[in-house]
Amino acid sequence: MKIGVVGCGNISGIYLRNIGGVFHNIEIAGVCDLIREKAETQAAAYGGLRIYRDMYEIFDDPDVDIVLNITRPNDHYGVTKEALLHGKHVYSEKPLATTFEDGRELFELARAKGLTLGGAPDTFMGAGIQTVRKLIDDGEIGFIVGASAHMLGRGPEGWHPDPEFFYKKGGGPMLDMGPYYVTCLVNLLGRATDVTSFGRISFPERVIGSEPHRGEKIEVEVETFSTGAIRFASGAVASLTVSFDTYANQPSYIEIFGEKGTVLVPDPNCFDGVVRLFKPGQGWTDVPLVPGFTQNSRALGLSEMASAMEEGRLHRANSMQQLHVLEIMTAFSKSSYANAPVRITSPFERQPAVDPDRICGQY
Repeated sequence: MKIGVVGCGNISGIYLRNIGGVFHNIEIAGVCDLIREKAETQAAAYGGLRIYRDMYEIFDDPDVDIVLNITRPNDHYGVTKEALLHGKHVYSEKPLATTFEDGRELFELARAKGLTLGGAPDTFMGAGIQTVRKLIDDGEIGFIVGASAHMLGRGPEGWHPDPEFFYKKGGGPMLDMGPYYVTCLVNLLGRATDVTSFGRISFPERVIGSEPHRGEKIEVEVETFSTGAIRFASGAVASLTVSFDTYANQPSYIEIFGEKGTVLVPDPNCFDGVVRLFKPGQGWTDVPLVPGFTQNSRALGLSEMASAMEEGRLHRANSMQQLHVLEIMTAFSKSSYANAPVRITSPFERQPAVDPDRICGQY
């Protein structure tokens, strides 16, 4: 299937490298960006790709099967909606949208038009998290009591070339990094039912320390420290803290606590990592990873979506999952401002674990 790429920012390079290079069931039809120089740079770097005038030229190209939306988060809703209205299937970077209401509109629009919609993150399909999934599904730690997850850092203004959008509406650590953690949790623990949270803007002003905007100030509009709890339909409860306000932490990422033991989950922003299992009387042991993707395999979810479309089945990085994750994430700020729990209403069904003998795009 041919992919029309909208957006040629920082994340585009790994997608352009993997589409057609790692995953052979998809190929690039062409690229576009509001800043044409970005499109020209990426097109030249990856073999002289076609440059579309704008996204509407992509939407009108009958050779494009799927639109890959890797614009900035605040643009995800608008670009995806226009692509769907033009009859294109869409795979979007995270999050699906920056509000649950916009995400639900996209979900319902795709369903009404009979189009396939899905998107990042797809890191949960990597060998690291799939190894944890197998441990849980095989009953190695018994029923799940709860979980603890955290993403703690100082924020991107010290290194990102254009970090302002991280601190404006639609940004913040929850919508930026939360998708990796929440997607991992629902794939391991299932559907969520409730969220309770507290948050704050710790530093109302940020100073950019990277070029080309070094020294410029950012007025912060979103919570930069958020902590709360997610209750799942199974009865398990997970704590989650995300922050752009902290200097250092121990990177344990996610811990799953079970009836018979504990498992440490590797960084959900990666496809590999070390999986550690604790069982009473045995102590901690490293668990070998199941066969699968261990490198930076972004576009894995897109490749598997293309395979699923050809086979007439639901893909794993689907819009039901995206919408559920978006509702959970936005419930954190809603709960914080309302000082009350928020009920999660969107449906979610875990899809089958990745079959290591049938690596999508490579069989």
